[in-house]
Amino acid sequence: MPNPSSSIARTWAQFASRLRFEQIDPQSVIAAKRFLLDSCGCALGGFHHEDVAICRRTVREFGGNPEATVWTSGEKTNAYFATLLNSLAVRVMDYNDIYWEADPSHPSDLIPVAICCGEQSGRSGKEIITGIVLAYELEMRLCEFAVPGIRERGWHHASLTQIASPVVAAYMMGLSVDQTVNAIGISTCHNMTLGAVVAGKLTMMKNTVDPLAVASGVFAARLARHGYIGTEAILEGKEGFCQVLGPNWEMGRLTDGLGESWRIGRCAFKPFPTEALTHSPITAALDLVKTHDIKPDQVARVRVRTIARARDILADPTKYHPDSKETADHSLPYVIAAAIADRMITPLQFTPARIADPTLRALLPKIEVVADADFERQFPAKKCSAVLITTADDRSHERQVDFPRGYPQNPMTNADLEEKFRALTGEVMDKAAQDRAIAAVGNLDSAPDLGEFLGAMTVAHS
Repeated sequence: MPNPSSSIARTWAQFASRLRFEQIDPQSVIAAKRFLLDSCGCALGGFHHEDVAICRRTVREFGGNPEATVWTSGEKTNAYFATLLNSLAVRVMDYNDIYWEADPSHPSDLIPVAICCGEQSGRSGKEIITGIVLAYELEMRLCEFAVPGIRERGWHHASLTQIASPVVAAYMMGLSVDQTVNAIGISTCHNMTLGAVVAGKLTMMKNTVDPLAVASGVFAARLARHGYIGTEAILEGKEGFCQVLGPNWEMGRLTDGLGESWRIGRCAFKPFPTEALTHSPITAALDLVKTHDIKPDQVARVRVRTIARARDILADPTKYHPDSKETADHSLPYVIAAAIADRMITPLQFTPARIADPTLRALLPKIEVVADADFERQFPAKKCSAVLITTADDRSHERQVDFPRGYPQNPMTNADLEEKFRALTGEVMDKAAQDRAIAAVGNLDSAPDLGEFLGAMTVAHS
């Protein structure tokens, strides 16, 4: 059990130092491999996006010790830059996983820490899986301990990721307890991320701040390995994280029951490449237009009921005039219009041409988003939304969704995840290469190293 007189950073460091694969239950191992496959699909599908291409060119300008692999291209650089590029590729389409309790986060952003530091340190597949489960455990606990969440206080969830990432990096690098404590103190004191990156008109930084916080953990762990000292009570101490962002923290969420069970199975997959709070209304809208065969030109008005923060984040005036992928995938009016017009929400709905399409644009002013007090009371236990579509002949159809597809209460099957992987990688892999990648992830816990996995993640013409 955690020592109540110990700092949170030291409690985490002691827990990580003792963690072994054999302590993880089989279902959590399976969950880790499912999230790894999903993240690999997102990374392979997102690698050629402009954000990643710019970052890749910049990394090449800096150069780096060839110790870790950049997925898709197979090129080598240092573990810091490889982690940054791989995490950005996972994140860039907003298609990777989601955990939302008091705060939202995407724990899979941390998977590249385990992979890149594990490759540099020569770790086995079992150790990589252990690092992934550890990453999910700490990141998800961080999403639970603020009341209300830090996002509602004006801070982005990358401010949480900066705390978890150095622990994962330190674990993969085999650092001591003291070194891990120092790594947490180094990373956590300088990566606070403003909520402005997801407010109003969004930019490439929406995709980038969490990968930057992820990579910071690698740098902090390297410094700590060489003797750099960080602030130990960085969370609970004077002018630390909690005092500056406080009050109201459930501190026990960070340490109570560590290792007794694993949170990774509570995380959700994304069936749509959009902000998480859009998923319930998208699910409802798709069901309505398909069930009642509603065409875009038949729609008179649409009313979306959701929680207050969804209305605030996703339906401010800029979201009715999206001019970029980043704003469009965080625009509730846009994604509902696309669901009505296209009857699907995939990366195809976020190309510049589709965002500017007159059919979609004509639907946007017809969509009203309102906050529902009852839905607010049920959040986060339920992710409720309702969509009411009224047609020109004054017929109305309504659908409520409490849990979108991908959540543990409405799960995506292995077949669903494989279909998503193949759809995301179809432009860079043939079926045989896809089969090899799926097998490499499935066999990771029996692999002596990362060779097979990294080979399967490399696309020759990239």
